[in-house]
Amino acid sequence: VLVGVLGLLVFMIFAASWRAARFFAYLDPWEISNAQGKAYQLSHSLIAFGRGETWGVGLGDAIEKQHYLPEAHTDFILAIVGEELGFVGAVVVILLFILLIVRGYYIAMHARDRFGALLAAGISTHIALQTFLNIGVVTNFLPATGISLPFFSYGGTALLMQLFEAGIVLAVSRQNDNKLL
Repeated sequence: VLVGVLGLLVFMIFAASWRAARFFAYLDPWEISNAQGKAYQLSHSLIAFGRGETWGVGLGDAIEKQHYLPEAHTDFILAIVGEELGFVGAVVVILLFILLIVRGYYIAMHARDRFGALLAAGISTHIALQTFLNIGVVTNFLPATGISLPFFSYGGTALLMQLFEAGIVLAVSRQNDNKLL
């Protein structure tokens, strides 16, 4: 079964020339035609992280968002956080996401009924997957997907839905017997 899935994945990548080009750009974003074409955003995302070093260049002083990283306020916002606040700032943001996700699972495990548990666990899993995919794309761990970073990336509808999901998890936690929430 695994060989069949891998074969289908390889077929899907090479069935369209644009998919193959994006896949090779993911594998080598620094190759000059990739860095100026298909992997332009990715290469400048990595440059932003490198420019931020440990402590960052200062809040609001990012050069990549000003000139090089197009639409920096959307899917690649973590790269700008990494440039302005450095490695430490990016790690703090990631740790806050981990805390949010762990807390959501804690609420799910202590829910009063099965529906509340499944609802809180599903929402926590959704936020966890979306966060993992975005961080993976921005750091070139995964190919580009177009997934936004929850609560950070620009977009009114996405933010509204994420706040709605957070409200549901809070409503589940409100019904829990454990008052330490």
